[in-house]
Amino acid sequence: MKKLFLALSLVLVLGAVSCVKVNFDDGDDTGGTGTIDPTSNVITGVISSSKFYAKGKWILKGYVYVTNGATITFEAGCIIQSDVTEKGALIIERGAKLIAQGNAGNPIVFTSGKPVGSRAPGDWGGIILLGKAPTNRPLDPAPTIEGGVGRQYGGTDPLDESGILRYVRIEFAGIAAEPGSEINGLTMGGVGSGTIIENVQVSYGNDDAYEFFGGTVNAKNLVAFATADDDFDFDFGYTGKIQFAVSCRKPDFVDAGDAGNGVECDNDAAGTTATPRTRPQLSNFTIVGPNDAVGTAANHNYSLRWRRATQFVMRNSVIIGHPDAGFSMESDATLNDYYVHNISEFKNNLIFATANTYRSGNGAIANATQIQTKAEADGCVTLANTAAAQLTSPFFSITPNFLPATGSPALTGASFTGMNAFFTSTAYRGAFGTTNWTSGWCNWDPQNTVY
Repeated sequence: MKKLFLALSLVLVLGAVSCVKVNFDDGDDTGGTGTIDPTSNVITGVISSSKFYAKGKWILKGYVYVTNGATITFEAGCIIQSDVTEKGALIIERGAKLIAQGNAGNPIVFTSGKPVGSRAPGDWGGIILLGKAPTNRPLDPAPTIEGGVGRQYGGTDPLDESGILRYVRIEFAGIAAEPGSEINGLTMGGVGSGTIIENVQVSYGNDDAYEFFGGTVNAKNLVAFATADDDFDFDFGYTGKIQFAVSCRKPDFVDAGDAGNGVECDNDAAGTTATPRTRPQLSNFTIVGPNDAVGTAANHNYSLRWRRATQFVMRNSVIIGHPDAGFSMESDATLNDYYVHNISEFKNNLIFATANTYRSGNGAIANATQIQTKAEADGCVTLANTAAAQLTSPFFSITPNFLPATGSPALTGASFTGMNAFFTSTAYRGAFGTTNWTSGWCNWDPQNTVY
């Protein structure tokens, strides 16, 4: 990829009068050109030609659509705040790209436009990436993404590219456009494996942190913190791979009209066996529930909710603190593909839930005891309580620490036998060993951050 060139030395000053053309890396090998208009710091409307936004503050006003062939690029250190009156959302349509490549010292932040002390989940929409990778929905016509934005997703190219998100924070997102049709922190519809998603934090979202509608995109180093609904939601034939991810629930905050899970996974809404079957491959997750803290809201639900004919791989992870069902399978097809056909995998995990650490939707196929026996034969450890995981300070606070303490069973026991080369082999289970990869770029207290 070509390096970023500024056609001239640019100092971004609001009120400047010229429009400057720049060359920039648009995420592929062909380079690209775009324009930046320093007379305004407002991003709005339909973007049909490539744009570059230099480090500084920008306002996202209303639903902004980046159309086929256009690339929108944010320089490391950009702060993009939503307009307060016309709540923003950024929609990257099929054939368009978002290049948001920050670094640990200069993350790119998408956040509320409200001042310190008054921010809230749902202050703006979120980011929607739409690609041309396969889903299990019909292609004629292609499905329309949820959230009221009216744009289609999916196709036939598993290698499709929608850009780069590295060292990106998404805070206080989650507009409910209509009941059951929300914009999540990061929504991905039919996003292909050419897309890079690494070091992303979604916090204080009013819906899911991450939702994957089909597609093949892979990811590493994801954080879901204090969001209302599911932390990781997979649907419609998603077949990508994710390693090193952490979710942490805020006890008194959860979707009042739904149930908040660590992972929720379906093949489709009707529970058919449409192909490709949803089968996320997940390793080194740390999933932390509210841990029965005083004031815990009633709708906090399961750690892992596999349902509606989904398949799955979950390995080398730490799963603690939810009030019910650390590991739940809720359809016959899901149970059969795990317990009978051995297509799904649940191996080398540490797990505990206050009630029903293992849950079965049909005891005639496999009851909870049989599921536990199989899981433990596959290297899983059913913990006596949450403390037995011996993580340093994993439960909700503005200073969480998810690293295993000395002597923790999470420091050993991982196995990557038979796993794809995408996965980095570790000795430890969960998202962290002895290095905290969230340091420097994550923010656990965005309510009190001055932007």
